Amino acid sequence: MHDPDGIRLQKLLAGAGFGSRRACEKLISDGRVQVDDQVVTELGVRVDPAKQVVRVDGDRVVLDSDKVYLAFNKPAGVVSTMHDEEGRPCLADYVGHLSQRLFHVGRLDQDTEGLLLLTNDGELAHRLQHPAYGIPKTYVAQVHGVVAKDVGKQLRAGIELEDGPAKVDSFKLVDSLPGHSIVQVVLHEGRKHIVRRLMEEVGYPVEVLSRVQVGPVRLAELRTGRYRALSSEEVAQLYRAAQL
Repeated sequence: MHDPDGIRLQKLLAGAGFGSRRACEKLISDGRVQVDDQVVTELGVRVDPAKQVVRVDGDRVVLDSDKVYLAFNKPAGVVSTMHDEEGRPCLADYVGHLSQRLFHVGRLDQDTEGLLLLTNDGELAHRLQHPAYGIPKTYVAQVHGVVAKDVGKQLRAGIELEDGPAKVDSFKLVDSLPGHSIVQVVLHEGRKHIVRRLMEEVGYPVEVLSRVQVGPVRLAELRTGRYRALSSEEVAQLYRAAQL
């Protein structure tokens, strides 16, 4: 666990936002810090942030300062790729100036707006997209028509689509407008146009669609076309959801 050529553990924790070095020393002495799944209570331990896994209260701490984790509010009309051969607006128009090469975690179709996670942490990006980890995604949609009471039950039970059955984790009617409804859909499916296809199948075509949450990360007040860095707590929650 101890790497004589590494960096002092309390210095790394302070740099990761866990307070002053003295506060971080108390975290260590209180037995709240683990290195490679071993509890550390000695203050002289040095670690290699590129090779070793550090946790505080069970949550993984990102110690690599080169790692980037962003929440981006993708506008409608933008394609979820860093380069588009057809010249359409793409992610590079918004984050291409950053020095790091970023991956987008999953996709939003061109007409869908909302939350897209961007990172250069390939392992985390892969797991967040993998269906085995069941990361929930929350969408808000404006649909045509006044939604019937049994629609949520149908969607939770499952709908047969052309590429196999699909179902939502939860469904909620948010508001009703003349001739339209606002609904919230939560699911961990990642198939193309899955929300639009499900709603079309039950008779309520989507008019406007926005993703507002991925796992623990919320879109909140982030303006369209803007991005923000995830907090250390949000990153730790993503690691927990991805079982890393």
